[in-house]
Amino acid sequence: MVVQRTPHDSGELTDDETDRLFHALAAATRRDILRRTIEAEQSVSALAAAYDMSFAAVQKHVAVLEAAHLIVKRAEGRERLVRADPTMIARARALLSRYEDLWRSRIDRLDALLAEPEH
Repeated sequence: MVVQRTPHDSGELTDDETDRLFHALAAATRRDILRRTIEAEQSVSALAAAYDMSFAAVQKHVAVLEAAHLIVKRAEGRERLVRADPTMIARARALLSRYEDLWRSRIDRLDALLAEPEH
């Protein structure tokens, strides 16, 4: 049985949000789309023109990023404009920072154990 955490006031991600985040960042194309939309808002059409894949395939990548809340999509006329969501990027960074802190504390404990004199 998997226990689902609820988000805390600190902005902690739920297990489902974390799964969507890592799934979204698992593909190089999605990471590149995120990078492009951090730099500037882009239309889905402009994004599709940058890749050697179908428009529908790029739309699917955008949908995965949107489901992970890494990007926000809005309509302007017939265009769909996409921009990165800095709030979710900050929450993702905070999650990775917590993982780093856990790892560093393990290393610190190991260093302390190794530094103890032998009896």
